[in-house]
Amino acid sequence: MSLPPETLDFAAKVFDLARQGDEQTLRMYLDAGLPPNLTNDKGNTLLMLSAYAGHASTVRLLHEKGADVNRLNDRQQSPLAGAIFKNEEEVVRLLVELGADPRLGDPSAIQSAKIFGQIRWLDLLGATEAERAAPVM
Repeated sequence: MSLPPETLDFAAKVFDLARQGDEQTLRMYLDAGLPPNLTNDKGNTLLMLSAYAGHASTVRLLHEKGADVNRLNDRQQSPLAGAIFKNEEEVVRLLVELGADPRLGDPSAIQSAKIFGQIRWLDLLGATEAERAAPVM
């Protein structure tokens, strides 16, 4: 079963809104019943796309509307690890504040911080001495 073209077009538009940080339009759709954990064909949620694009206020809105900050995409990546990869400081801090688990995913946010030379995040992420010393795979 395939979806009608207009449904696919709408979904593409909504994911673009998340990437662009268009809070006003997203809020309108969420208030009208859009699922806050809507995922695209790669398993990326609206929150994941907003986090990756550095839109902290949109991430906060999505969380307030019920989006899961720990939802992994199809590649087992977390929004927090993605924000660390992109070095989105405000988003990283917000996701930690909202309860994102730094040990979820592959690589986890802690592993991502080490892989991408963002070791300044290890304290905020609560990395243990063993996690700090573990080799990066």
